[in-house]
Amino acid sequence: MRSWALITGGSVRLGREIGLAFARAGWNVACHYNRSDAEAHALCVELRTLGVDALTVQGDLEDEASCQSIFDTTVAITGTALQCVVNNASLFVPDEGADFDEAQALAQIKVNLMAPMRFGKWLAALHANEGTFNGHAKPSVIHVLDQKVFNLNPDYFSYTLSKLALERAVSLQAQSLAPTLRVNAVAPGLMYLSGPQTQDNFNRAAQANLLRQPINPADVANSVVFLAGNASITGTTVRVDNGQHLVPLARDVMFVVEELFKS
Repeated sequence: MRSWALITGGSVRLGREIGLAFARAGWNVACHYNRSDAEAHALCVELRTLGVDALTVQGDLEDEASCQSIFDTTVAITGTALQCVVNNASLFVPDEGADFDEAQALAQIKVNLMAPMRFGKWLAALHANEGTFNGHAKPSVIHVLDQKVFNLNPDYFSYTLSKLALERAVSLQAQSLAPTLRVNAVAPGLMYLSGPQTQDNFNRAAQANLLRQPINPADVANSVVFLAGNASITGTTVRVDNGQHLVPLARDVMFVVEELFKS
């Protein structure tokens, strides 16, 4: 029986790459989406051409009842074959510590932190009564972080706070949900156009890392699949960012890229 992976925000951008990587590795894929209905269904058609099964599940990650519905709808089809939840979806809104909107900050915390905590709790409960895995990889939760948590600057204040909490949760969840689940994370750097960013700005910013080259989203996706399949890894974050976290900047890279390349 094939294992299933549930990917939040799975219809576009990195979520789409992760779904394709899982399918190529022989996993069935549950693609969660909120508003990208057409993209989610088109992806599932593509995944099925790779010889795996795929389903779409819609829901808002801010609301606990909606998160529960997403999980329950998935499990109604997959059963305990749901072996991995990838918390990829994020709410990413620009703000600063001096002027953040409390409601918007809480919305980012709900999506970026609380939803991943819920899915981890529910996946652990789903597998709580299972016995030894005899060396096979135990079910896992994988969080998608951001290199910003290792390379702080004050831009995107509330978003960064939510991701910092999620980064600390990797270790705490790994301890709390053991031995039933493994908990790991990836921390990618800049991969896609963000917010008001222009293509020219992105092209420059994508090289603001130690390797001076854009990050391939497929490399991030393949790292997620590696963590899902490796039986001996838990409580670990893999930084897939071409060394971007080792290039400290006073502000987010999109705001300082011109000065950076002049210097």
